[in-house]
Amino acid sequence: MAFALVAEKLFEGEKILEDVPLVVGDDGRIASIGEDPQSSAPYLHGLLAPGLVDIQVNGGGGVLFNQEPTVEGLRTMAEAHARYGTTAFLPTLITDRLDVMQNAANAVSSALSQQVPGVVGIHFEGPHLSVPKKGTHEQSFIRPLSNEEWEIYERGDLGIKVVTLAPETVPVEDIHRLASLGVRVCLGHSNADGKTVHSALQAGAVGFTHLYNAMSPLHSREPGMVGSALICDKAWCGIIADGHHVSAEAITLALKAKPRGKLLLVTDAMSLVGSDALSFPLFDRVVTREGDKLTSSTGELAGSHLDMMGAVRNISDWCDLDIYESLRMASLYPSQFLGLQSGKIAPGARADFILLDRNLQVQKTWIGGHQVYGD
Repeated sequence: MAFALVAEKLFEGEKILEDVPLVVGDDGRIASIGEDPQSSAPYLHGLLAPGLVDIQVNGGGGVLFNQEPTVEGLRTMAEAHARYGTTAFLPTLITDRLDVMQNAANAVSSALSQQVPGVVGIHFEGPHLSVPKKGTHEQSFIRPLSNEEWEIYERGDLGIKVVTLAPETVPVEDIHRLASLGVRVCLGHSNADGKTVHSALQAGAVGFTHLYNAMSPLHSREPGMVGSALICDKAWCGIIADGHHVSAEAITLALKAKPRGKLLLVTDAMSLVGSDALSFPLFDRVVTREGDKLTSSTGELAGSHLDMMGAVRNISDWCDLDIYESLRMASLYPSQFLGLQSGKIAPGARADFILLDRNLQVQKTWIGGHQVYGD
């Protein structure tokens, strides 16, 4: 249904407009900006900004994708993250059994056909990882790429496909084949040396999953995966700005090293985001939340309790970063990584946007012109 509004302030992706009318058409896209408003158009106090895009969401609203790989599970996750400004996301399946991967793929396919708001594809984080850098992934499920996984990755009904892998465990020929299928290959959970990383990038890998975390570090005579990620201007890097995974200084270094637009905010959110629960089972372990930190019963960090707007505020505060650049890191840049035509408020763009108050808290969220959160 078409509607109009007038925004006190509107960040269209590059610049700020004030007291600007906006019209959304019946097709869920922005019809016009700045034209004479309808007399009945509501005036929205605050900042209207592009919706946020998260490429790594393990769960939300009490649902972990691995444990509930269903359309209803995806709806719950989407609703939970819409409260924090996320209008597009990749449900992320961490290393698991083949049947769980198949169920997750089927759920995403159904969610896309049913146009579940926010779901745009799927991220398989594993199972082709390095055991020494497995993090909280279940070691018994880590395995080489087989014909059964190829059948999943070759599917054409999964929207945007991202696969995180350790390049020392997957031949460069297979990385090239994945890229030729349209899969966005990211490198992570890896102990690879710089030469191996370079070969993977040459074969078609385009990014790195949660920079610094679960990857071989930079040394004086060996760049490792961290150094290689910082050196490669073409590669995108996700980063978890929750105060536990990465220090403010490490984020500042990445901001200085990477070209503008190549560092992306991600949440790596687990099921507790948007939930009052304080713990959840993960395979044979229990993950417990203390404040905003999630720790497995075996001692390692287990994802995050971060939401996208929280990441925007954090990186702006900690790294003295302009709030509008922080917003781009959560909207425009991940949109560009995924090949989405979003991340901006412009005529013809899908009407995915959020209303923020003066404290940068989300008040309302729209996806495809439909308000999915807020009064």
